[in-house]
Amino acid sequence: MAKSRELKSEMLIDAQQSIENASSIVYGEYRGLDVESMTQLRKTSRSVGVKLKIYKNTIFKKALTGSKFESLNGHLEGPLVYGISSDAVAPAKLLVDFSKENEGLVVKGGALDGSILDLNSVKALASIPPRDELIGKLLGVANGPIQGFVRTLNEVPSRLVRVLSAVRDQK
Repeated sequence: MAKSRELKSEMLIDAQQSIENASSIVYGEYRGLDVESMTQLRKTSRSVGVKLKIYKNTIFKKALTGSKFESLNGHLEGPLVYGISSDAVAPAKLLVDFSKENEGLVVKGGALDGSILDLNSVKALASIPPRDELIGKLLGVANGPIQGFVRTLNEVPSRLVRVLSAVRDQK
């Protein structure tokens, strides 16, 4: 009995530490997943920086108490797998993409910085491009006016050269 309590307290501490640094949590029911699929999901989660864990719901609810995700407590029922990450989009993208390929995983919902997300919100969050792509687009937009200004400045000497070339050709 004592070992079980120690194990549960370690799981509680692990869950609390995971939640503490998280900006989003997405959860889904894994009832129909086989071992091979779950192993693949875990491997994929490690490569994208998502902590994928299966906690007993009672332990996870205790871990949520007092955190910004406390509002999730009423929604956690059944055998759930939790995707937890400091990246807001990564857990949603991981679980939604995986559930498209594997019918055994059913995404149920999530939370983003304390606000509850339903299934449609999680899917919308998963459709957001990755952070690096968004930064690239932002830099491209910011670079546009600068490139236009440089082209405009370059056009004045170019026109002068063309006019002088036309004058030379006429003579």
